[in-house]
Amino acid sequence: MYVDWEYYKIFYYVAKYQNFTKAARVLGNNQPNITHSMNRLESQLNCVLFTRSNRGVTLTPEGEMLYSRIASAAVQIQDAEEELSASATLEHGSISISATETALNIYLAEKLRTFHTEYPGIRLRISNHSTPQAVQAVKNGEVDFAVISTPAEVEQSLKMVELRPFYEVLVGGKTFTALASRRLTLKELSCYPLISLSDESMTRSFYRQFFLDHDAVLRPDTEAATTDQMLTLVKSELGLAFVPEPMAKELLARGELVELHLQEIIPSRSICLIYDHHRPLNTAARKFQQMLTKAEPGHPAAPEQAENVSFISQ
Repeated sequence: MYVDWEYYKIFYYVAKYQNFTKAARVLGNNQPNITHSMNRLESQLNCVLFTRSNRGVTLTPEGEMLYSRIASAAVQIQDAEEELSASATLEHGSISISATETALNIYLAEKLRTFHTEYPGIRLRISNHSTPQAVQAVKNGEVDFAVISTPAEVEQSLKMVELRPFYEVLVGGKTFTALASRRLTLKELSCYPLISLSDESMTRSFYRQFFLDHDAVLRPDTEAATTDQMLTLVKSELGLAFVPEPMAKELLARGELVELHLQEIIPSRSICLIYDHHRPLNTAARKFQQMLTKAEPGHPAAPEQAENVSFISQ
């Protein structure tokens, strides 16, 4: 048996206020329509739900039983409507993002600050992943999207959008100041201690290939888990390291590090957004994604890369 849900909704308000006229006022309707709808409901259910009187209505035993079920459903529907309304207006909601260390430090953190200032009710969950882990998290549906630093291998089912290019610099501690006036070759770097990320990282793979392309071999003396660790080790005079220029900028300005110069040009890298275009995002995640891809003053809109792009630099 099919009964129009609208009849149940009207029944809920009539039973709640025990009055057709009050229910009509709450529903923005009129009393004759409300009475007609309840007569139709009783006819379809083949039972009497109300005892009518001049002072209003009271529920019959059948009406009491129906109201106990309808009231629970009505409250849940009202709660859902309020939650959806709050989500649509970005009063509440959540976003889950996978981010690489570089992407978080030189790009994402500032974007998150701006978004959180404008929408403080949105909960943010940030996962720290390597680029391959971040891409896999998107593929598995564990996060709404990922913000990563290239190189990145992205399957055809995912999309990648470049958000911002950046470049890296070779830095050393104060003891390497004399080298700052020279232009070194990659082969000459083998004479100096080098600090690098772990062998499993995409950054390490990129620099290994970069050295090979110029007939040199990358042999780090020290391995670190993060770029922050690398910078600490460089300041401690343990060696030289390639790091993102935005992360080294303040240290270079304060004279805590010195920038060394190469004859070879270090390929630029990019911060990119990775997402599954087959999986719909909630309102908050969609709004933040739009903020990330929106063109900034003086910069063109972020171009969308081919669906199966494979970068060889990070």
